[in-house]
Amino acid sequence: MTTKTFRLSGKAMDRSWHVLDAADTPLGRVASEAAKLLLGKHKPNYEPFLAMGDFVVVINADRVAVTGAKTKSKVYYRHSGYPGGLRERTLEEQMERDPRKVLERAIKGMLPHNSRGRELFRHLNVYSGAEHPHEAQVLAGTGARAKKRVRQAEVAAAAPPAPEAVETKPVEPVVETPVAEVVTETAAPEAAAPEAATPAEAAAVAEATDERLTGALGRYKRAELDDEATRLGIEIESGWKKDDVVSAVRAYYDEHPMADGDDA
Repeated sequence: MTTKTFRLSGKAMDRSWHVLDAADTPLGRVASEAAKLLLGKHKPNYEPFLAMGDFVVVINADRVAVTGAKTKSKVYYRHSGYPGGLRERTLEEQMERDPRKVLERAIKGMLPHNSRGRELFRHLNVYSGAEHPHEAQVLAGTGARAKKRVRQAEVAAAAPPAPEAVETKPVEPVVETPVAEVVTETAAPEAAAPEAATPAEAAAVAEATDERLTGALGRYKRAELDDEATRLGIEIESGWKKDDVVSAVRAYYDEHPMADGDDA
């Protein structure tokens, strides 16, 4: 027995959307959870060389929690590129100016420092408040289930309204009329209607039940179903499909069961 290691390809990646609420949650806890989702380490088919992680939306960045004296002791540095251009800003000052930068910098530090990490960082969206413009993506998703729902919606939209056509078929009046007309035309004017009509109608019904199709009607060809409908006196309307003919023949069989009680 040979075994082959499964390797995920770039075309088979499915990404979902996650929303993380940073309100009253430690900064490191939110950053580590977001980094795990961005990397895709929560998936069983994780590949360390692919940017296969999910999209992450972090809300309430202005309410993230920090412990101890980090608001004063934690300092962010940047340099303008010129001599003496070193700038510093405390965590408290950064939270007042733009709290999103605090979370973005913490999460970026937990991602790979290469082209893959830069691509994963573009999948992150941080917002100061509780509102975000990604509600549609979160509800719809981009995984296999979402793609399946889209395909099912497209098939349902392209399918013709078959149930409506079946419901509007005038099956009952067309089935009963031919037998009555044949009896009245062949009967002699002098004979009484009840005595002359009963034997002829019984013979016609017996002949129809003896030759009716058996088993599932769907397995017969369209030509066979059309011949059976014509023999039963069912008028086939223009635009009918095979399912419509099957429904009409089945309705006739249900209204005229076999005399010996066998099911068609």
